[in-house]
Amino acid sequence: MYDFDELSAFADVMETGSLTRSARKLGLAKSTLSRRISHLEARLDQPLLRRQANRLLPTEAGLLFHRYCQDILALAERSHEALAELREEISGTVTLEIHCALARGWMGQIMDTFMARHPKVELTLRTRETPPTSLNSHCVHVCLGQVTESGLHQEPLGMLTRGLYASPEYLSQHPQLEHPRDLADHPWIDLLGTTQDGLLLHHQSQGPYHFYPPRSRLRVDLTALHLDAIARGKGIGLLPHWLADKREAHHPGELTPCLPNWKPAPMPITLLYAYGHQPRRVQALLAFLRQQMPSQWQHHRVAA
Repeated sequence: MYDFDELSAFADVMETGSLTRSARKLGLAKSTLSRRISHLEARLDQPLLRRQANRLLPTEAGLLFHRYCQDILALAERSHEALAELREEISGTVTLEIHCALARGWMGQIMDTFMARHPKVELTLRTRETPPTSLNSHCVHVCLGQVTESGLHQEPLGMLTRGLYASPEYLSQHPQLEHPRDLADHPWIDLLGTTQDGLLLHHQSQGPYHFYPPRSRLRVDLTALHLDAIARGKGIGLLPHWLADKREAHHPGELTPCLPNWKPAPMPITLLYAYGHQPRRVQALLAFLRQQMPSQWQHHRVAA
């Protein structure tokens, strides 16, 4: 085992080239510093420094060992910092930005649990429909849908399967749906931008069908408004099954699936956060979100 006092003494003399300057810098007697380096050379059974004029220069062994010495000291410093942080309380401010579709049905139900577990953490909760475009190291994002590169670490959290929905009252008053091509005869409720390039539907035996929705007279940019419009019988739209189930649990009979054998691709749920070491409050939030992920999301991810 190495003695860290000896390693520090060697590293500093390598930097200054002088026992006198290093002793003054470290607050040690020159004899103490010289003795530490001598002990290190004895451990290694090789000379590390040689004197030339008024300077100490590294030997070939000294140059080689210096690189490892720096790595050892840096690793020791990081370990001390990690242990010091472990002794600290989980406290401070942290921001969570979450997709609107997941805010009330998921985060709204578990937020109190996180606050109770960490009474000294201040949580700012924001909702948004689009992924972040700028980096904030103390902010965690939960996004729904495809995410482009944003300089943040992207961790898959789950999947939401989707389907076509309408209200039972609407379906009772309009022609029966037998194939996706029949959707052209129905008003389409559009969640802004999600089907602008069409919607690819898959059938187990009939294969894929690319449906291009008719121009929608009602376009919304909030999932809650999208759900409301479909439940009020304004037309047919695309919804995550998990959200539709949540709505039905509170308002039975408002939604019913259309063409259930025709399935669109599921939507990924992605956890975004900064690369590198995270403060303990951010680590606690990330661990909590992973732990509290609904089982339906995990099931859908495996199925997808």
